Amino acid sequence: MVRFWHPVADMHAVSATGELVLDRAEGVHVWDESGKRYLDATAALWYCNVGYGRPEIADAAAAQLRRLPAYSHYGDLSSRPTTDLAERIAQIAPMDDAVVFFTSGGGEAVETAVKLVRRYWSLRGEPRRTIVVSRERAYHGLAGYGTSIVGTDTFTVGLGPLAGDTLRVPWDDADALAAAIDEAGPERVAAFFCEPIVGAGGVLLPPPGYLEAARRVCRERGVLFVADEVICGFGRVGDWFASTRFGLDPDLVTFAKGVTSGYLPLGGVIAGARVREPFWAEGAGIWAHGYTYSGHATATAAAHANLDILERESLPARAAALEAELAKALEPLASHPLVSEVRAGLGVVAAVQILPEALADDPSVTGRVVLAARERGILTRGLGGGGLQVSPALVIDEAALGELVEGLRGALDDVA
Repeated sequence: MVRFWHPVADMHAVSATGELVLDRAEGVHVWDESGKRYLDATAALWYCNVGYGRPEIADAAAAQLRRLPAYSHYGDLSSRPTTDLAERIAQIAPMDDAVVFFTSGGGEAVETAVKLVRRYWSLRGEPRRTIVVSRERAYHGLAGYGTSIVGTDTFTVGLGPLAGDTLRVPWDDADALAAAIDEAGPERVAAFFCEPIVGAGGVLLPPPGYLEAARRVCRERGVLFVADEVICGFGRVGDWFASTRFGLDPDLVTFAKGVTSGYLPLGGVIAGARVREPFWAEGAGIWAHGYTYSGHATATAAAHANLDILERESLPARAAALEAELAKALEPLASHPLVSEVRAGLGVVAAVQILPEALADDPSVTGRVVLAARERGILTRGLGGGGLQVSPALVIDEAALGELVEGLRGALDDVA
């Protein structure tokens, strides 16, 4: 019997087939306990931007563990790597005069952002602004508020009532966003949460002009614009943030994953001057929100080493160059009889879409392709809507790209 309850898993199936236990990793490859090598097509869960086996990150964490592993950062307490990381992130943030609230990961970052926008409006004397708008197919983590604004019903089955005052709009229509805000009443809407690329929902790239139009809709109505950059941040889309690339000037940014490349859990919320001001004002008092590990010293030390690598090796620029290389490498798969399209062309994020007719005939086909790819030494995963995730580490080279594509083609052939 399997004793580890896996996240987002059919535990009957896991118990029947057993676990794939990974043992070690280097670059863009991982090995299981039997010694079999796999190319990691997903950078784990979108996060290992600098690749595996980076000793400087391990060394930075070990040094901090020996010096001061962690301590509460409540009140006026801090640690040097944490204070310095907030300053460092503020310098590359996609908005001016930013501040940073740290969490343990992306789910807590979204949880923090929802509470933050509602508290912001309360401090501004508009406590009726509590409605949070999100998009269909969007994913914002699986904490309480994140589950309440998730864009697919898969994650809400059987849970009963969730947090109220939420709206869902089409993922690709800024006019629909404007209409939804107007119908609800702008004086009631707190914020719009927007993944620049809809990730787990299928790698849906923003239509030309959509993000800029959505930002404009929010600005015209006084609604806060929250860019959920848990996937996109720290180089993956060819810049430090997608918000920078698209000139979005968000009010808040949620981040995680790439800030440490997953070497240790860390996330957070970047707030611009507009949102920060009432919390910093005299008389605002305590914002009674935080987590045990907000600003964990060892995690922030690891983040510094990770950011050093991203800067030294110019990996955000490398991702911009890989954008065309990845799209070109995957393009031949679009003509496979099991594939309807390949979505690529924005950073190192792509999806190979299984044919909708094939999915209608057999909803298990994506999962079978994932397992076939594993047999061929490629680790990928199924996405919402039946796509295959392709988001390797930013250090992937031409040979590994070829290995990835050949493995996926073989898996598609096996299932077809």
